[in-house]
Amino acid sequence: MGVPLGVGEMLRQTMAQKNVRKTNNDLTYIFTFDIMEKDRENNMINIGQRIKTLRKALGLSQEKLAEKLGVSRPAVSQMENGERKICAEELQKLAHNFNMSVDDLMNPQNLPQVIIKEDREPYRKSTGIRINVPRKNMSKLKEVLLYILNKVGAKPHIGETAIYKLLYFMDFDFYEKYEEQLIGATYQKNHYGPTPIEFKKIVETMLGKEIVRVKDDYFNYPQTKYLPKRPADLSVLKANEIEVIDRVLGRLADMNAKQISEYSHKDVPWLTTEDGEIIDYESVFYRTSEYSVRDYGDDI
Repeated sequence: MGVPLGVGEMLRQTMAQKNVRKTNNDLTYIFTFDIMEKDRENNMINIGQRIKTLRKALGLSQEKLAEKLGVSRPAVSQMENGERKICAEELQKLAHNFNMSVDDLMNPQNLPQVIIKEDREPYRKSTGIRINVPRKNMSKLKEVLLYILNKVGAKPHIGETAIYKLLYFMDFDFYEKYEEQLIGATYQKNHYGPTPIEFKKIVETMLGKEIVRVKDDYFNYPQTKYLPKRPADLSVLKANEIEVIDRVLGRLADMNAKQISEYSHKDVPWLTTEDGEIIDYESVFYRTSEYSVRDYGDDI
């Protein structure tokens, strides 16, 4: 008798059997992630997981990556599942296609590097994997953050971790409802819930002029808070975007960081993503009724 599948695994298998829609995003994804090497026996599995994460981040199918490597699609699947050894030549090809060194592929130490893309940016040879954030996405994230801070930022429990989750639900709720991006940030699954990778880089551009960062304690736990220095520019936001933002704030803004993190852990996009991987926006269409914001009866 087989071992019962967990909820996340069942959902992952269900999604794999369906024709999931694809969408174009304004963001150009190039990521760097850590391999979690717990011991030498798991090394091949960890490298395989890293290959899978980078492949998905770059929008490559297994078939497309196989074509670039000169191997079959099943061979790529075996690599990603830790069922096949990867030779030195294949490692070199993988590193080349992921725009990184073999050493970085095998033993990465850095988190994703976020580059804010200027309208006219001179070419520079990249030595690692990056996320390029166009100016228009940066502007939208800035104004949404300022909107949140002006609305609920003064509440004692609204710190950085809570803001991460509010942004996640705003982005994913809007995508489920309208099949369009609100901010379109890149969310990574970590222990405390979905984390927008671009957040800290963009916050650094706002400090002093648009927001103030405050370090304090909330029930004896260290907390990073942000306070606004100006109102949000509502001309950047559409009416339906503001509506979704307000609904998320009304539903979740009274939760503290622990509560909203636990709440996010029961959402299908979180459940169907492996630790450290990027959360796929398409998984939002498989949400349970508790989390869904769309009436699918209209689509039948």
